[in-house]
Amino acid sequence: MAAPPTPRVLGAQLADGVTRGNMWALLSFATAGTAVVSFLPSTQPHILTTILGVPESAQGTVVGLLGFTAELAMIISLAWYGALSDRFGRRLVVIAGLLLCAVGVALFPFAGNTAVLVALRVVFGLGVAALNAMMSTIAIDYVRTRSRGKSYGLIGVFGGLGALVAVLVLVRLPRTMEAQGLDAVAATRVSFLIIAGGILVVAGLLWLTLSPAKAGPADGHVPLTRLVREGLVLVRDPGVALSYAASFVARADLAIVVGFMSLWIADHAVNERGMSGAEALARAGAVVGVAQMVALACAPLFGWLGDRMRRQDLVIVAQLVAGCAYLSTLLVTDPLGTDMMIVAVLIGVGEIAGITTAGPLLAQQVPADVRGTAFGVHTLCGAAGIMILSALGGLLYDVWRPAGPFVASGVAGLLVAAFGLAVRRRVRASAQADLGREAMPER
Repeated sequence: MAAPPTPRVLGAQLADGVTRGNMWALLSFATAGTAVVSFLPSTQPHILTTILGVPESAQGTVVGLLGFTAELAMIISLAWYGALSDRFGRRLVVIAGLLLCAVGVALFPFAGNTAVLVALRVVFGLGVAALNAMMSTIAIDYVRTRSRGKSYGLIGVFGGLGALVAVLVLVRLPRTMEAQGLDAVAATRVSFLIIAGGILVVAGLLWLTLSPAKAGPADGHVPLTRLVREGLVLVRDPGVALSYAASFVARADLAIVVGFMSLWIADHAVNERGMSGAEALARAGAVVGVAQMVALACAPLFGWLGDRMRRQDLVIVAQLVAGCAYLSTLLVTDPLGTDMMIVAVLIGVGEIAGITTAGPLLAQQVPADVRGTAFGVHTLCGAAGIMILSALGGLLYDVWRPAGPFVASGVAGLLVAAFGLAVRRRVRASAQADLGREAMPER
């Protein structure tokens, strides 16, 4: 008797025990999670101006400080999230992350000073750490080996939709509330409370639809410290090291786009064009939205390439593309003009290239029983990248030029590409991790 056909969702072959409902829950999680992750950083300039009255000359440094402290908290927690998910299941960590994000969003516009704002950004960052680590891990768990590239491509598509929702819908809520007659502060606070309520609804739905399965029957007997240590020891593998390095840059790229591009455009709109804070936030959202729309369109391409190229080669190509895209910000003369729109298109390609290529390489290199831990460390590297490049970028923004954060990110991407070229021939897929995948010829 012929075996039943393997279930698929949008071309991705599902792993044993994973239902189509589970996969659609993952894609919904990618949309909602990315919307949440993108929303708060993009609204920081509005909060600094409208709620706290921070002068424009200091906003770059404050944005860098917010990113640095949030990512420091993420670094402390990320590997543990991966280990906890290997022991107790991915779903529990996802829900915990959404609850932390909801608390951070609800209280953010009620901060009375920068110190409180930083503390709330840390709370939100702890939630983001859980979402990022689990999104990457579940994307691999739910599909068969040969569909990992497709899975990351789909995550990129639906994540791109979430980013569009954040920058074209959510960040416009304060302006909409002002149009209903609320003052600027009240409009901002009501908007954030509405979004926090939406996050709680999403958490409830995902609890019902994500798979409650754990990584394996033996995971509960492995100490957490050992799982974390195993994730760090994996860096001895050149492919794992390249994936971790690519994550360092790729996650920072996303934070730089959402945080500093919004700040750059909002500063220009308020100080040079005389717009209100809500109007400036809406204009910034429109430009960032262009980058996210391009990322959305290009995500399937990089997912498709991920199943057809040697994955280390695709990571190198992605970092070269991203590095050049971010360096192109040096050519911008008008943040509200055509040149910024062109740069936003290039950045959208570079951003999604980095995000969708590092994960499949890591999945190819590591055994399934420590995959959650490996992806926790992978996301930890991304958090370190955000922390370092945010702090450096904030300083460069204030003392040099608004393109400074993008230049720092672009240079980092080119360095990772150079590292990839140095180790590409030494990368060998783990037989246990990549069992059943047709070997790709050496070049």
